[in-house]
Amino acid sequence: MTASTRVPLSVLDLATVREGHGSADALRGTIEIARAADELGFARFWVAEHHNMPAVASTSPPVLISAVAAHTRDIRVGSGGVMLPNHMPFVVAEQFALLEALYPGRVDLGIGRAPGTDQATAAALRGVSPRLAVERFPEHLRSLLGLLGDARVPAGKLSATPAPETFPEVWMLGSSTYGAQIAAALGLPFCYAYHFAMGSDVDGALRLYRDGFQPSPRRPEPWVMVSASVLAAETTEEAQFLAGPSRMMALSLRTGRLGPMVSPQTAAQRELSDMDRAVLEALPGTQFAGTAAEVVAGLEALADRTGADELMLAGSVYDPATRVDSLTRIAKEWTR
Repeated sequence: MTASTRVPLSVLDLATVREGHGSADALRGTIEIARAADELGFARFWVAEHHNMPAVASTSPPVLISAVAAHTRDIRVGSGGVMLPNHMPFVVAEQFALLEALYPGRVDLGIGRAPGTDQATAAALRGVSPRLAVERFPEHLRSLLGLLGDARVPAGKLSATPAPETFPEVWMLGSSTYGAQIAAALGLPFCYAYHFAMGSDVDGALRLYRDGFQPSPRRPEPWVMVSASVLAAETTEEAQFLAGPSRMMALSLRTGRLGPMVSPQTAAQRELSDMDRAVLEALPGTQFAGTAAEVVAGLEALADRTGADELMLAGSVYDPATRVDSLTRIAKEWTR
């Protein structure tokens, strides 16, 4: 694979809160990373939605997207994603129609089915049982599409924006066959969250998506993006050291020991139980950590295996400058 045949690269960010720093620092770090991604020529910059988590400041994608868009010029900006069971479709449609009016031709609306938080927090967000909201996901997604200009779904008397000239691009996100089948049935581009579902059947999900794809007015052909967590540094050893905090973050999520992201030094000194090591073997935190050449080789293999049309680079690090350096190294190697 050469630079001329490599697929586009995009970036996913969580606005990570690190020990000794606050949410404002995390948000400034996200904007710093977004600016670098824009200058380096990445295709998209998406922010996640998580709630009630000490290590994640990205609680409101539309608010953060607006800030990111205001500080960048060319890169597409969007959600990876908005967890639709947490919100009424009309509210989401209005938010993203407004973003599209502010930044026409640059806005993506990635939609997820999971609440992205615990059940008590999910109930507090919507005021109803999270189970009921998830059950109505297909209905709510179709309503959202209609509100954002999909002629196949009448929106009735509701209008998300008074006089739309363009609409955001709607993506379906998923880490299972469910999301793949929904995306295929509605003719949506599909992003597979491989960065936290590396043990899942990505090949089967993408096969279902491509085989079942129904062309839509905005997407005549299937389009697949696959995410992966990456970190590139000068040496393999340095990358592994800098990836330590992401391993501890993955461990904390699986064991319920939540807190801000620790430093690489703290992560290196952490004593691990046998159970901790077993968790990390199943979910290492960063899938490709090494030199830029090593990371790119891993990404090329992932693209070849999945037939992805695009790759999205996830990855939580302690210092935003580390993430900028990593993306810079990968971008240079990817275009060689």
